[in-house]
Amino acid sequence: MRHPPSTTAAPDGTAVGGCGVPGAVWSDDRMTGPRRDTRVAGGRAAVAREIRAAAGLARDVRAPLTASAPWLTAVLSVQAAHRRPRLLPAAVVVEARPGRPDAIALLALATAGPVVTATLLGDGLPVPGGRPAARLPARDDDAAARLAAGVLGLLTSCRRPWRLRLAGLPLGDPTVRALARLRPDAVVASRRSHRLVDDLGTRPGRVVRSRDPGAVDAALPALLAGVRDARARDLVRAAARLHAAAGRVEVAVLTAGGRERAGLLTLVDGEDRSPWHGWGDGLREEPGAPLVGVSVGGRGRVARAVLDGAAALLPVSPRRGSG
Repeated sequence: MRHPPSTTAAPDGTAVGGCGVPGAVWSDDRMTGPRRDTRVAGGRAAVAREIRAAAGLARDVRAPLTASAPWLTAVLSVQAAHRRPRLLPAAVVVEARPGRPDAIALLALATAGPVVTATLLGDGLPVPGGRPAARLPARDDDAAARLAAGVLGLLTSCRRPWRLRLAGLPLGDPTVRALARLRPDAVVASRRSHRLVDDLGTRPGRVVRSRDPGAVDAALPALLAGVRDARARDLVRAAARLHAAAGRVEVAVLTAGGRERAGLLTLVDGEDRSPWHGWGDGLREEPGAPLVGVSVGGRGRVARAVLDGAAALLPVSPRRGSG
């Protein structure tokens, strides 16, 4: 795929992990529909601004709490606090006018090693199961198509081989469909999710439920005791405290025989309840909704130029030359 035309470089000219130019703006005249620009922002501070600017878009497309500004801001903070794996945040934004995005892809670029790997921001961290927790918000199919082109434009500008692996998205995601149209070699696959079921009330003992931030904080040590991964532990702690302050986390503690037997954190969004993270008796898993993902890779800008140059020096067979 060619990089979209009419590209204007950012003043600082710095790259996102060797890919693209933060602040670069382009318009792809090959696409129909309203005029929209696509740009790339890189780095924690810049991506945090894009997350805040996209809060209205997330509400409009009814994104879950795990794809909204508070959660994603917590993810940024957690990733910045851990050196390994080193993940560089990047945002690909489609907009008709500044400050009002029509589509956005929030990515994390793993740049260690010979291949740059791009995943969705927060990929691999604990989220409620049972339904898609990630989003590529887009107002319409045109915005989704431009977003797909922008993500590929960022990655095909890499100086190294690259791969894109997006997971945890809803079936029928329009950006995934657009990526598959632009790159027929892309692999689109679905898998069945699993949801945590709250059966604490069926167990012997007393269950106390609360949305009080103090109660949530008091329960966190027991809830996090069995989490070995430091990034996951920090994300659960940070996101729980942040959402508890807004009344969007409930903690449930099961006590029997004078001892705590189980604990559970549940995300609450209006009438919607999503059991998220827990331990002990009274919790089980059951199949949930299907999730879709897409993966595709490329050689990178420098590797492609070297390979193409070498191919030009190879002798041409008589049969091929006569064609």
